[in-house]
Amino acid sequence: MKNADLIDTLFEIGSIKFGSFKLKSGVTSPFYIDLRPIISYPQLLKKISELLWQQASSLHIDRVCGVPYTALPIATCISVVHNVPMLLKRKEVKEYGTKQLIEGHFSPGDRCLLIEDIVTSGKSILETIEPLHAAGLVIASVAVIINREQGGVMAIEKQGFHVSPLMTISDVFTRLKHTGKVSHHDADKAKKFIEHNQVEF
Repeated sequence: MKNADLIDTLFEIGSIKFGSFKLKSGVTSPFYIDLRPIISYPQLLKKISELLWQQASSLHIDRVCGVPYTALPIATCISVVHNVPMLLKRKEVKEYGTKQLIEGHFSPGDRCLLIEDIVTSGKSILETIEPLHAAGLVIASVAVIINREQGGVMAIEKQGFHVSPLMTISDVFTRLKHTGKVSHHDADKAKKFIEHNQVEF
């Protein structure tokens, strides 16, 4: 399976967990994905960054931008290794100084690679795209690590933007079930949760 080793590593460092987890929405999920710990594993961070970059290497990219906050270290890694200028889209506008929402130098028409860790509803990606697009940047592609398959990718692509995930949540469940790291019961329960919790758009 493609990216099987990556799935194993993410499970080993606790970025993929099974159990009972209350989500921000208030819904209780039988699994939880938290990719923030990858910043403590330099080689893993480098590997993920390189895999995401490879997916966009055939495109002409002028700028790279990470969706705050988990994707920022990944975007930084890509910027430094491949000498691609980075942009930073603030979560909120400062009430002082330049009051800019987008930090960094760019020109209208520059092609930007957007980086995100997980796509669920697609809301955070679309909220990041909006000011970039309004400023004249072209979103060449959205590179993500995991597509949770809850409709977010479809919502983004419906707006005319291409999304390129390294893996789907189904890939994750299949690999962990195959290696015995997760029971068939827990994997199937997680899969049913995904099927019953689709994003409406």
